[in-house]
Amino acid sequence: MLEFKNIILFEDDDFILINKPYGVSTLDDRDVTKQNILKMAREYTSDPQVCHRLDKETSGVLAIAKNPVAYRHLSMQFENREVVKIYHAATTSREKLDNKMVELPILQLRDGIVKIDKEGKPAATIFNTLEVFSHGSLVACFPITGRMHQIRIHLSCIKAPIVADSQYGGEDVFLSQMKRKNFNLKKDSDELPIIRRVALHAYSLTFKDLSGKEKCIQAAYPKDFAVLVKLLGQYAR
Repeated sequence: MLEFKNIILFEDDDFILINKPYGVSTLDDRDVTKQNILKMAREYTSDPQVCHRLDKETSGVLAIAKNPVAYRHLSMQFENREVVKIYHAATTSREKLDNKMVELPILQLRDGIVKIDKEGKPAATIFNTLEVFSHGSLVACFPITGRMHQIRIHLSCIKAPIVADSQYGGEDVFLSQMKRKNFNLKKDSDELPIIRRVALHAYSLTFKDLSGKEKCIQAAYPKDFAVLVKLLGQYAR
C-alpha cells in the first residue's frame, strides 16, 4: 500500500509537495474504491486542496495546499503564469531542440482527448533537448499555459512524440532495438517494452510561499523512467 508520507518532498505549515507516482489519479476517480492523491492527502491533513493536476500516468512534483489562504496564494500564481513547471520527457525523435517554442491552440474533446484546433484555447510550450540518444532524446519541457495533454500533443506536432504515448503517435521502446547483439529472449515469451506508460515526468516546480520566498522543488525519476533513460544512454552509440 502506498504511504502518503513516503512521497512527500517538502512540507511546511501551508504546503505539501509530493512526488506523485504514475498510475495514481490526482483527484477522485469514478471508481470510489481506487486510491487517489486527494483522498490520501485528506487522511494525512485536515483541509487539503490540490493546486494543479497531473495526468494519471504522469509522475512527479504535485503541490497541495493545507489551508484556503495557501490555496488562493498558489492559485493566483498559476493564474498569472508565475509558477515555473519543468517536465522531462523521453521522445522518439533525435532532433535537437533549442528553446523551441510551440504555440498551437488546444481544443478539449470528450473522453480525455484533445486536438489542435483554431477554436481551441491558446497554448504555448518551450522545449530544450537535454540529451540525444541513438533511439530518441531526453527533452525538458516548459509549459507556459496549462492545457490538458499540452506537452504530449505539442511534442507530437513537431514530430517528437513521447515514448509509449500511443494516443499522440509515440511508440514503445524495446531493449532488443538497442542491444542488437547478445540479446536473448526466453523461448515462448514476448518482449515487454522498457516503459509501459507515457514517458513524462514533472521534474520541478518553482513558486513563492506566503512570505514571498521562492521555493524550487525537484522530484527524482521513478524507477521505470530512470531505467529507460539509463538504457537509452547506455546504448547511445
